[in-house]
Amino acid sequence: MINGLGILGWGVGGIEAEAAMLGQPIYMLMPEVIGFKLTGQLREGATATDLVLVVTQMLRKKGVVDKFVEFYGAGLSKLSLPDRATIANMAPEYGATMGFFPIDDEALGYLRRTGRDEAVVELVEAYAKAQGLYRTDDTPEPLFTDTLELDLSTVEPSLAGPQRPQDRVLLRDMKPTFSDALKAPVDKRGYALQGEALERTATVVNGHTTEIGHGAVVIAAITSCTNTSNPSVMIGAGLLAKKAVEKGLTRKPYVKTSLAPGSKVVTAYLDQAGLTPYLDALGFQTVGYGCTTCIGNSGPLPTEVSAAVKEGDLVAAAVISGNRNFTGRVNPDVKANFLASPPLVVAYALAGTVDIDLENEPLGHGENGQPVYLRDIWPTQQEILDAVASNITAEMYREQYGNVYDGNPMWNAIPSATGQVYSWSEDSTYIHEPPFFQNMPAEAQGVAPIAGARALALFGDSITTDHISPASTIGANSPAGKYLQARGVEKKDFNSYGARRGDDRVMLRGTFANIRLRNLMLDNVEGGYTKYLPTGEQLSIYDAAMQYQASQTPLVILAGRDYGMGSSRDWAAKGTFLLGVRAVIAQSFERIHRSNLAMMGVLPLVFEDGQSWQSLGLDGSETFTIEGLDNDIQPGAKLSVVAAGAGGEKRFTVTARLDTPVEVEYYKNGGILQTVLRGFLKA
Repeated sequence: MINGLGILGWGVGGIEAEAAMLGQPIYMLMPEVIGFKLTGQLREGATATDLVLVVTQMLRKKGVVDKFVEFYGAGLSKLSLPDRATIANMAPEYGATMGFFPIDDEALGYLRRTGRDEAVVELVEAYAKAQGLYRTDDTPEPLFTDTLELDLSTVEPSLAGPQRPQDRVLLRDMKPTFSDALKAPVDKRGYALQGEALERTATVVNGHTTEIGHGAVVIAAITSCTNTSNPSVMIGAGLLAKKAVEKGLTRKPYVKTSLAPGSKVVTAYLDQAGLTPYLDALGFQTVGYGCTTCIGNSGPLPTEVSAAVKEGDLVAAAVISGNRNFTGRVNPDVKANFLASPPLVVAYALAGTVDIDLENEPLGHGENGQPVYLRDIWPTQQEILDAVASNITAEMYREQYGNVYDGNPMWNAIPSATGQVYSWSEDSTYIHEPPFFQNMPAEAQGVAPIAGARALALFGDSITTDHISPASTIGANSPAGKYLQARGVEKKDFNSYGARRGDDRVMLRGTFANIRLRNLMLDNVEGGYTKYLPTGEQLSIYDAAMQYQASQTPLVILAGRDYGMGSSRDWAAKGTFLLGVRAVIAQSFERIHRSNLAMMGVLPLVFEDGQSWQSLGLDGSETFTIEGLDNDIQPGAKLSVVAAGAGGEKRFTVTARLDTPVEVEYYKNGGILQTVLRGFLKA
């Protein structure tokens, strides 16, 4: 978000952050800088969320992994600072290291509006101008590695889904797009339904009796990130709710709704504007602040709704205002997840289905029985601007942020340990002493060969860190669920993988445990399973990995493009390492996950251009030996892989994505944490 304010910064993986806390520098290759020119201004009815979905789609298509993106052009003068921050905050979704906006009049105005001292604002202005960093519409265009351009006036109301944030869908195309997704094959991000399966329905009885079908919106959540700190879209959602209530509309009874603002300031200005009662009336009561549904913390669906979805085997939908909609992330009962602006989230709660044309079909019927359309209740830009101007003050920010350390008495009342050494408890299933240093020799043992390795999994494109290390619900029959139950934890107290990320025993069992994961070593099997090759039986990936470890068999993973996209989840690399995976061979890696793998001592390898495991005729039954792997390995080294299978040997070349000499050093030490500890021991 800070990139929207002209502050240079970007996300790193949790493993890099841990190393930085221990005094280690972070190394990277000098990035290319892609210029993104913005012209014009948003049309009536378009929101910052609609804009960011266009930007995400364009940049994913362009390919900006490992690159900086800088926005420039006269269109910046038509974007508020929160709108810019919304775009900057989506950098992980469009793959860039960061999306940067320069300092200008709007940045200074934001500092004043949010209660910063005038002396600070004047210093920022003077410094930026002295350094030649201050942008105006007359500023000469910078030089970039490459550029692309967007006229803001072409942005239309949109959503993204049903499985990835870059898959933008125009609002007017939602109905046919969802219909196509139901019939599309699984490898095309569809649901492969045919014939009578397309017409399945179920009945929800929860005080109302309602028939639902595919596309029923069972979750509508205003949740997460800059969308819920952006006044224009939050006020817009409140105004839309007000008009809907005044028209006599209500949310559909099977829709689970929630509101999780990104800041208490949002609550203050919604209250000040008199909009909170209308959001409450439609079920959008405030449930907390920060990440909720977007990261899988929606909680279970109501029993009656969950039962109906399962009984009808329905492709139920969630519409959320978060950043990420990857499969298996939001809720285990929901297969189709769409990102949308907060006003559209409210609209879909009223409609109750994504299988609808909101431009031409009514949201519902008012108290007078007349149809009410989205256009009837959509607030104008002027209405939103007037409400923002009259209800948001700098004093709100000073009041809310002035007491962040004592504003939550319940949190402050939690007892905490003191001292320099943490006292681990074997009884805890939340925090456990990590195993990374157990039996670690004082001296690095050098690069170990990888020979006779087995494939733990074969994956296609766009495997996310959510697929690798889920942050959401822990299933009762999953390895992690069984482990917790064996420790006396009841299902209702499972919490989530994200909450238990301090316990390696839970997280190891949760690695590759996403309920929507598809390991292509198996036919039409969904979830965290694999074929245990010595016997041919189907096992959970965790159980198979433990059996391979018992026989000291190294493991590899083969994958397609964009492996590790999504959140910077350090356990996606840590869990991979603890399962015994020595190398991941993919067509391309997402930036943070590639770095995290290297820093955990897992070798990231990429196929030659135009090659894949499919084109090479591999099916995972082979054994893999990596030649050329020794202590003399250099950054970007070319290595040979020999895959021995029933049809003989296949040899192909891969590139080691150890990008810098220091990453090579980390790899030789078995990982960055081991490198740091050995350095401490020698000091």
